[in-house]
Amino acid sequence: MNKLFMVLVLLLAGCTGLPDNVRPVNDFKAEKYLGKWYEIARLDQSFERGLTRITAEYSLRDDGGLKVLNRGYSPSDNKWQEAEGKAYFVGDPTQAHLKVSFFGPIYGSYIVFELDRENYQYALVSGPDKSYLWLLAREPKIKDDIKKTLIAKAASLGFDTSKLIFVDQN
Repeated sequence: MNKLFMVLVLLLAGCTGLPDNVRPVNDFKAEKYLGKWYEIARLDQSFERGLTRITAEYSLRDDGGLKVLNRGYSPSDNKWQEAEGKAYFVGDPTQAHLKVSFFGPIYGSYIVFELDRENYQYALVSGPDKSYLWLLAREPKIKDDIKKTLIAKAASLGFDTSKLIFVDQN
């Protein structure tokens, strides 16, 4: 496993709670969330630092959980980095609050708190606290008005959106 993604595991270790004011999406349909998502923007995390073309792909596991495959390109190393993990719903599977692990029994929160509920084309995701934020989309780019609306939503909940990093997907 890549050392950058191991840092993710350590940072999220045992943290499956919800940040203040962040509520998971209700009426969540995991089967619609499956597939590839592109990282549009994020708050800085050491395990993703310097990576471009970051994606996350979700598929069903035989045990009822989700397989998570995170992938990013390191221009400085001229190679792809990836980490495979697993995710399980913390409670009711119609609430988008999962725990994810990239190694062993150590899990961290994965909370979808904003979502295009009709087509599942974009999402805002938090970790266990407000230092974790990802804006994901089904395509490498999203319309500016949607991006602005999502960023404003995150800011209204207390995320420091002035520190967002916009991911190069070229």
